[in-house]
Amino acid sequence: MIVLKGPQDQLLGALQSVAGIVERRHTLPILANVLLRRQGDEVELITSDLEIQVRTRAKFDGSSEPFATTVGARKLIDILKSLPSDQLCSLSSAQGKLTLQAGKSRFTLQTLPADDFPLVQEAVDFGPAFSVPQATLKGLINQVHFAMAVHDIRFYLNGILFVAEGKTLTLVATDGHRLALAQATLDVDMPKQEVILPRKTVLELQRLLKDSAKDEGAAIEMRFSSNQARFSFSGLEFVTKLVEGKFPDYNRVIPKGHKHKLILGRAPLLASLQRAAILTSEKFKAVRLTFHEHTLTIAASNAEQEEAKEEIEIDYDGDKIETGFNVTYLTEVLANMPQEMVALDLNDSASSALFSIPERSDFKYVVMPMRI
Repeated sequence: MIVLKGPQDQLLGALQSVAGIVERRHTLPILANVLLRRQGDEVELITSDLEIQVRTRAKFDGSSEPFATTVGARKLIDILKSLPSDQLCSLSSAQGKLTLQAGKSRFTLQTLPADDFPLVQEAVDFGPAFSVPQATLKGLINQVHFAMAVHDIRFYLNGILFVAEGKTLTLVATDGHRLALAQATLDVDMPKQEVILPRKTVLELQRLLKDSAKDEGAAIEMRFSSNQARFSFSGLEFVTKLVEGKFPDYNRVIPKGHKHKLILGRAPLLASLQRAAILTSEKFKAVRLTFHEHTLTIAASNAEQEEAKEEIEIDYDGDKIETGFNVTYLTEVLANMPQEMVALDLNDSASSALFSIPERSDFKYVVMPMRI
């Protein structure tokens, strides 16, 4: 039977939207597959890694008889990518195999039974739904994702904290050395809900969310339960397990009452740090920042006794402050801020620094100093 028939770009687009979570190698072979389920004139495509499940539906020509099977997601995508975008493709099933035909090309793929595909059991205690524009959520994720921990034994740091409270959505990420916080305003008043989304979920959302001007009105609906989060956007249903654990009290980490506040050009500061970083030690990535009258000096050195020195004119007439930072922690935040100017609050050489956006309170980035 013909499972579906349609243009190459439509089928490829539907597959790519769900296949981001699929690993090429799995201890459970069926998890490398996509579940194809035909019902009437719609085909449902589902992928899962046991913790995240992504589902979409699309209308295709073909038999209207109910049908379901699973087939290797990456192989199918690789084949479709190799075909012309205007090619008409068909998938037909016979004797436990799927055959993809396009023009004079023909590919026969092995399948596994649809009944064996492990669907994620969705929670029953989801809280109230709320929505933000996709571009808004993608912007928030872009502002904090780099501060997530990677494979930290404190597993609750390997993700992003989402807090919906009142009319504010707050995203926070920290790896114990720096912390990034970004906020957006909600249209509805929400009871307080806190969840920690796993790192893989965050990166997949970042990939799928639309951020172009023409998609500005496209919204993402979110719902949280005690152990799952559900997102609905762009015809996708995205369900993920949450990270269990207590996230650090981020309000206590954000310093207040700094003595010195500077406004700096983001791009010149980033460029100077990137140049100095070339001669930092591979292990420590340390740069020394010296603030003195009207000048910021950035210095770096390494084990080969090579040195870099950069100077930037700044509006500063306070006490001399000499402090050190991991240069990666500074360049990552500056590279992910679209604004032209950045505010920097300092106390002394031993205190953490606070980066923010001038005249705004919806973004904060705290970075701990290094001893050099």
